[in-house]
Amino acid sequence: MNPLPIHRHQIEKILGTAPQEEPDKSPGHEEIPVDIREDSESKNGSSATLAWGVRTDVGLVRSHNEDSFLVQPPVFAVCDGMGGHAAGEVASAIAVKTIGEEAPLTADDVLLGAAVETANTAIIKGVAEGKGKPGMGCTASCILIEKNRMAIAHVGDSRIYLLHKGTLVRLTHDHSYVEELVDAGEITADEARVHPSRSVITRALGSDPDMYADHFTLDVTAGDRIIICSDGLSGMVDDSTIEGIACSNVTPQAAADSLTSAALAGGGSDNVTVIVIDVKDDGTLEKHRQARKRRARLVSIVAAIILAVLIGGIALVINSSWYLHDNNGTVAIYHGVNGYFMNIPLSRLEECSSVQVDDLANTIQDDLRSSDGVRVDSEEKAHETVEMYRAQIDKDKSSAAETADKSTEGTEISPENPAAPDETQAQNGTSE
Repeated sequence: MNPLPIHRHQIEKILGTAPQEEPDKSPGHEEIPVDIREDSESKNGSSATLAWGVRTDVGLVRSHNEDSFLVQPPVFAVCDGMGGHAAGEVASAIAVKTIGEEAPLTADDVLLGAAVETANTAIIKGVAEGKGKPGMGCTASCILIEKNRMAIAHVGDSRIYLLHKGTLVRLTHDHSYVEELVDAGEITADEARVHPSRSVITRALGSDPDMYADHFTLDVTAGDRIIICSDGLSGMVDDSTIEGIACSNVTPQAAADSLTSAALAGGGSDNVTVIVIDVKDDGTLEKHRQARKRRARLVSIVAAIILAVLIGGIALVINSSWYLHDNNGTVAIYHGVNGYFMNIPLSRLEECSSVQVDDLANTIQDDLRSSDGVRVDSEEKAHETVEMYRAQIDKDKSSAAETADKSTEGTEISPENPAAPDETQAQNGTSE
């Protein structure tokens, strides 16, 4: 097993799959329409939270495409194969398949890194089982976006960029010899792109069982654009140009196509794969929806409480209210308030008395037959009032009887009190 660092050209020379000497740049192309190229593939789509576009192209020099990509929203990955024909593409294919199967359901960078490390084991196992060729390997740059969190796992020299408010930021660190030179201050980033050892990578999938992935998590917001690419783009196009192209294209697919075209125009000496993902909703809309739901629930709860208090108050008033009313000519006791709510009576008949309304004074009759009746404070008070009416009627009847007796006193005819002869008859001498 070859130790790291590994040079792509060394692997391909050992396997006998090295292409002809690659020029720094193929004949200049200002703009190459990638959508009509035979060895080019695209894929795009969208969800409620994300939109994406992919373009992969064999380039202008290579005879086959060793890149593989994974579009399994919210998981996206680019794997750049090494090892030549029937090797590099096998390694990258194994990697994206394994990452897709092992990727977590949430933005957990530790678990996403573990998925990449499992892909490393799967490639090594594949070689042992006769899949591909010994020495094959690949890079892996993958992300998982969950609302406003993005988990990243990375190995090799493929890259992940973030375009935030028009500014491009590279999120990953190349595991390459030239990157180490840049970090040491020995060369610049622009010099690294054309350095003779730019293809020497210091970490990759498929060579070391103890290989580990860089992994971390960061926040994203709606409007952010993420770019995942193989070094076929970053090796041909500088970051400032990538930024300009990413800013000038509205849709992810248009951006992926334009970036691929720029890589081809810049030389196209390697396979090019670009995934562009736009964050449409970072969870803020959902938070707003949830906030609206909470407010609606709160309003409903407050309204229900107010209604309950209102109903309770009404019920309390009804339950503590009593009145007397005319019931088919007699005085009756009612519990509640005389009236209706939504066709529901607010009172009930508790007791009918034998007191006749017509026997009462006219003012009391009018009160008993009015809409409110005669209100009383309690059931006991209602009975007292009925008995008071009864007593009043009895008193009135007794008084009437006494008056009648006085008006007829001395006029009754009996043996002791015979009727007096008519004075006219006495004067006329009509008695016989």
